[in-house]
Amino acid sequence: MNISLKYKRALVGGSSSGLGYAVAKQLAVSGARVTFVARDKFKLSKIVKDLNFETGLKHDYIVVDYNNFNSYQIKIKKYLSTNNIDILVNNTQGPKSGDVSSVSIDDYQKSFDLLFKSVVYTTMLVLENMKKNKWGRVINMTSVSIKEPLSYLALSNSIRSAVCSWGKSLSNDLAVYGITVNNILTGLFETQRIKELNSLKANKLNIKIDDVLDEMKSLVPLKRLGKPSELGHLITFLASDNAAYINGTNIPIDGGILRSS
Repeated sequence: MNISLKYKRALVGGSSSGLGYAVAKQLAVSGARVTFVARDKFKLSKIVKDLNFETGLKHDYIVVDYNNFNSYQIKIKKYLSTNNIDILVNNTQGPKSGDVSSVSIDDYQKSFDLLFKSVVYTTMLVLENMKKNKWGRVINMTSVSIKEPLSYLALSNSIRSAVCSWGKSLSNDLAVYGITVNNILTGLFETQRIKELNSLKANKLNIKIDDVLDEMKSLVPLKRLGKPSELGHLITFLASDNAAYINGTNIPIDGGILRSS
């Protein structure tokens, strides 16, 4: 299947590294002009320069800090006031790890701003143009932990669940405009975030980080972690005309780690 996103404009959050970068790059090589959003200006400028050369298209970036919602609002609103987006991939870094007894009310509020308010605010800004064109894609990157919560990710479990419920509600309202909304439930991937979590666990249990990784792989029926590029291919398909009848879904990409259907 040849997927072309020619003439489409995409905006991908948290796209200077990890899963966000893999998604944004795949959208770009498939023909979309991509706006990368993250906080590291040096990395963003290099990524955009390299992709401009590789694809022959003009990509760009916005430097934001998702942990500062007020500042984020100002920057994203200014950018979207003069730039129309066809494909929105809502993605941010995760909140701090910890079980229910170790996080505070303030932690929940910060996580709500980071994971939920930024998603809703950004989406509302791009919808006017999508409705006008009778075409649009909103893709929310969440986690398999909304179905089977992980004890050490209490904040992520809670807030990402809200994102998925909101996404489902939104999908019902927007379908008439030819706009689809889908949630991606990511599993275990080869990312820096996973390395950091594994390091924390290894230190806590006083074991080798390789042992933590081997245990993690053993949980996945495929016996490996996912490659970020595999997520990139899935989201590129969902962003295309080929996926026009896929709407309001929670799609796991986890190597089969979810035990529930």
